[in-house]
Amino acid sequence: MPQSKTLRVLLADDHALFREGMKHILLGLDDGVDVVEAASYDEARAKIAEQPAFDMALVDLAMPGLDEFAGLKRLCDEIGDVPVVVVSAMEGGNEIRKAMDCGASGYVPKTLDSNVVLSALKLVFSGGVYLPTNLLGANDSETGSERRGGDGGKGPLTPRQCDVLDLMAKGYSNKEIARTLNLAEGTVKLHVTALLKALSVSNRTQAVIKATAMGLTSTSTT
Repeated sequence: MPQSKTLRVLLADDHALFREGMKHILLGLDDGVDVVEAASYDEARAKIAEQPAFDMALVDLAMPGLDEFAGLKRLCDEIGDVPVVVVSAMEGGNEIRKAMDCGASGYVPKTLDSNVVLSALKLVFSGGVYLPTNLLGANDSETGSERRGGDGGKGPLTPRQCDVLDLMAKGYSNKEIARTLNLAEGTVKLHVTALLKALSVSNRTQAVIKATAMGLTSTSTT
């Protein structure tokens, strides 16, 4: 999390009362947090164009003009590398996956406790991905044991790959994973490559999203 400058957060939601409550939560991230508010999708895009130096954006899917996922994808593209966290009353697994496919770095249901929300935002600030694992399978027909391979295990992943995966979900780099697990960085790279192949994904973020949906990670703050 940045420490040398004031954090600037875009808070886009059409409910003033919710924005007021979220601002109090955001104060827990840092002593100085500059919260830039927007009450509509168009206003959020205007703020991004006027003030591009954001550290994070919190976006409601039901904002006027957003058009849900098409608008979210456009907003994520326009804000660049800034992590976007969806804060929404929609709690279906399909909605969560669609939001992540649009480029979001986290999905926070509005029903979460404020302490959990703060922990989720800290995880995203540190480079991780926050997903409410208890909701990811809400719209799936298969049971949790079937998603895990039927025996409650970790499917095709080895115990060491699971260790690497958990640290990836926390936002650790290969060098940090190597240091934490006392491995050579080259060995970590081999594990990451094997993980991507085993999960049939093309990058680390997709690996974390898919593994979390399958119940293969242990990083949820819920």
